[in-house]
Amino acid sequence: MEMVTIGLIVVNALISYKGFTDPSFFERNLFEVGKVLRNREYGRLFMSGFLHVDWTHLLFNMFSLYSFSVSLERYLGHTVVLIIYFASLFGGDLLALFIHRNHPAYRAVGASGAVSGVIFAAIAIFPGIQVSIFLIPIGIPGWLFGACYVVYSMYGIRSRVGNIGHEAHLGGALIGLLTALVLVPSVLEENILPVVLIGFLCIVFILLVVFRPEVLRLGVSAERRKQRNLTPDDRYNARKLEVQREVDEILEKVRKYGVESLTSEEKEKLDHYSRRH
Repeated sequence: MEMVTIGLIVVNALISYKGFTDPSFFERNLFEVGKVLRNREYGRLFMSGFLHVDWTHLLFNMFSLYSFSVSLERYLGHTVVLIIYFASLFGGDLLALFIHRNHPAYRAVGASGAVSGVIFAAIAIFPGIQVSIFLIPIGIPGWLFGACYVVYSMYGIRSRVGNIGHEAHLGGALIGLLTALVLVPSVLEENILPVVLIGFLCIVFILLVVFRPEVLRLGVSAERRKQRNLTPDDRYNARKLEVQREVDEILEKVRKYGVESLTSEEKEKLDHYSRRH
């Protein structure tokens, strides 16, 4: 019986429900860079991996976890699944912490990293695994589901939707893959092509997030398309509001974390705004 898989789903559901109904509990345990690095609230690295934004976020992650974790647990046993799950959870959080080390107000929740790790570990060991989407009887290849999961992560990073830890998807996926290779080294001989392909995919996206984040924001958003139809006066006023919003965010950051928390770019913006006004 898949006791670990069911247990992880139950724990995620209970802690997430507590977060849904108790905002103070949610706030105390979500992943927030400033609280982790400055206040050393390291428990957030663990607890935030069991919180979710809403029921849709929770159900999607738990469905993904169950779809892949069951096969791993049957083949490798309870302990290995737990090792992969928690190694991926912390690996994903540490990547997000590194990427946003200069953004103390960055916040996120979700089992994203842990689930991604389980998915990619399962794909490495069982590249031909089939996944059925809810009630649809036709399965899709595991590698395709995994690729879609990463694409969804990249979309989330680009659009910044909600407080979901999209960056953690990538770190967790790579750590899950590497953990599977360490625990089951024969995988590299038996399934070298899918392992190399999905490992390469993870590494490329992580490098983009770390070194070329602007690539993820290419394209014209709906907001920018709307602005093309504005008059010059409208654009001027919109720009003034945008500048004011940026300054307000910087001042709020100073209030919460002090002037030393500002990046050089933020200090320059604040100095430029002060001189103009």
